[in-house]
Amino acid sequence: MFADTAKIFIKSGDGGNGHISFRREKYVPNGGPDGGDGGKGGDLILEVDKGMNTLTDFRHKHKFVAGNGEEGGGKRCHGKDGDDLVIKVPEGTVVRELKSGKVITDMSGSNTREIILKGGRGGLGNMHFATPTMQAPRYAQPGKPGQELEVLLELKVIADVGLVGFPNVGKSSLITKSSNARPQIANYHFTTLTPHLGVVEVNDGESFVMADIPGLIEGASEGIGLGHDFLRHIDRCRVLVNVTDAASLEGRDPVEDVNKINSELEKYNPELLKKPMVIAANKMDAYFDDGSNENPVDRLRREFEPKGIKVFPISAATGEGVRELLFYISDLLRDIKEDVKIYEKEYDVNAHVEDALPLNIYKESSKVYVVEGARVEKMLGYTNLESEKGFNFFQNFMKEQGIIDRLKEMGLAEGDTVRVAGLEFEYYE
Repeated sequence: MFADTAKIFIKSGDGGNGHISFRREKYVPNGGPDGGDGGKGGDLILEVDKGMNTLTDFRHKHKFVAGNGEEGGGKRCHGKDGDDLVIKVPEGTVVRELKSGKVITDMSGSNTREIILKGGRGGLGNMHFATPTMQAPRYAQPGKPGQELEVLLELKVIADVGLVGFPNVGKSSLITKSSNARPQIANYHFTTLTPHLGVVEVNDGESFVMADIPGLIEGASEGIGLGHDFLRHIDRCRVLVNVTDAASLEGRDPVEDVNKINSELEKYNPELLKKPMVIAANKMDAYFDDGSNENPVDRLRREFEPKGIKVFPISAATGEGVRELLFYISDLLRDIKEDVKIYEKEYDVNAHVEDALPLNIYKESSKVYVVEGARVEKMLGYTNLESEKGFNFFQNFMKEQGIIDRLKEMGLAEGDTVRVAGLEFEYYE
């Protein structure tokens, strides 16, 4: 079963908690704090697997969580870091944030391995919180939670050449005749569900990758049938080959078919028609010229060659004309910049994971302001306000998150009360 999209939940590991303990040695009755730090949570990593060509592995497993860091130990022992989780994906997989649809990363080109979610930081042990006035702190910092996201994996096949056309026009036969691909072929009136890839070798060691894009139907650009699932694979192709049944074995008109396919491509993405295109007038071995109608190749050439689209009469069954077609495609590719289309990052995970947590700021009365929500509650969960370091961290958080600026815009002044997640503070500049 072919699958080219998958919705999954991913989460990096939580950081381990810091440890609370004190030295217990003979002749040292009042040993100082020696609680170790918690281990870092494991990272969530995506890695390209060249052997994969579908997202089928994600059909039944939808949740992926990296390992948690271990709690610190006594005698300043550091907790073990959580295990990273590496998720293998096919080359050409675009990762999007599920709700917004924005691109997180594109696993294409040189981007073969990327940390998507970083593991949570381990909490500090109580040995870090000793001060001249607090020599036996009974506080350790909790580990920071890992990051989590719901994402959409979207596979966009990477190929130099894309074969497009209605079902049963001979695309699978053409890629079989041209390359080492071996798709199942029969005279089906429905369509192949898997884009087949084949490496086409020409003279002088030159080669290119050809993709048999599953058959399109009218309305594909509106998502009818499996239109969008198929059309997305054309995005990265550098040259398009519009394959048509020139012999009209099923009563279809080849010129009309080419126009309909081009119309669907334009509706889906107008940029597709700017790509170099070639027409393969297939099944010419089955064409019988009784002299009553104009030769279909002549009609195709009169219609499309003035537009810069060259027409090649071929027979994928016998191989007639295929060699000329492939050499022409090779020449086209040689003149086109080889860079694979890479989708730019649109979604900053580190910025959005924290910012996505709710934060509510309002003025309760003339002298009282309230800050509440999961964002500040999460921060307070791993911050010790009784220590100098912890309180400084709290103040920096309020500034960096823009909370102080928003309070000032509401009228906050010296001496006013700010209630943060139920804790009250008096504000001073």
